[in-house]
Amino acid sequence: MKDLFSLEGKVALVTGGSTGIGAMIAEGFVNFGAKVYIVARREDVLKKKQEELAEIGPCESIVADVGSVDGIQQLAKDFGEREQSLDILVNNAGTSDGRKEIEEITEESWDTVMDLNVKTIFFMVQAFLPYLRVRASAETPCNVIDIASIDGCGKLNTAYNYAYGASKAGVIQLDRLLGDSLAWEGIQVNTISPGDFPSDLNRAARDHTAEMKKSIPAKRIGEKENIAGAAIFLASQAGNYNVGSNIVLDGGESVRGIQRSFFAKIWPDWVKLDR
Repeated sequence: MKDLFSLEGKVALVTGGSTGIGAMIAEGFVNFGAKVYIVARREDVLKKKQEELAEIGPCESIVADVGSVDGIQQLAKDFGEREQSLDILVNNAGTSDGRKEIEEITEESWDTVMDLNVKTIFFMVQAFLPYLRVRASAETPCNVIDIASIDGCGKLNTAYNYAYGASKAGVIQLDRLLGDSLAWEGIQVNTISPGDFPSDLNRAARDHTAEMKKSIPAKRIGEKENIAGAAIFLASQAGNYNVGSNIVLDGGESVRGIQRSFFAKIWPDWVKLDR
């Protein structure tokens, strides 16, 4: 039992790994023994985070734009030049088009959110299947962990981020389908749905922490140990019986049914950044 959460000897890849939730998960993986590849678009930010994590343990970076199938395939090719197998794939990169009225939403903005938040996950799994299959087995499964959101879990966020909420609900259902399909060959797919964690994408939690605490039953926003711990659980022996599950990590927001109308007051728009 002493090695229940160990990631020693495992290779992990985290998209959107230079900032926010992705960086939190990557840090947790490195601390628990994994060799981690962090992926993002902005080379300067990515390199800075890679150097920081490399002081803890093995961490490398790959610059890539996973917003297109071509970008995903290039990422898989670049990864294949460094590694022969992959044990943990974390699809974390995501975006939102902000709080808008129905009439303001364009086809382009809708497609941008859906492409990065949903389509990318499917084609990332497709592209990395050859590497995941190398060491996958019923005894030591490989893992895909996809980051959704409580906005996709059935509770309304009255900031009304239509495409974002719909995309995250889609991620949860997609992972149920992928989970059932791939578990038979030792590849387990699960979802984490975070609530409010401070990041460039969730500026409300980052910049208005005191106000946010008032609307969360746990009386605080999410901390890196919370999201890293959930990911470590799913990626380790401790979580190797989870298939198609969705871990909601929100301090009780969704249980209470809070609509988070606070967002509509202080956060007029969301930004397109790697989460």
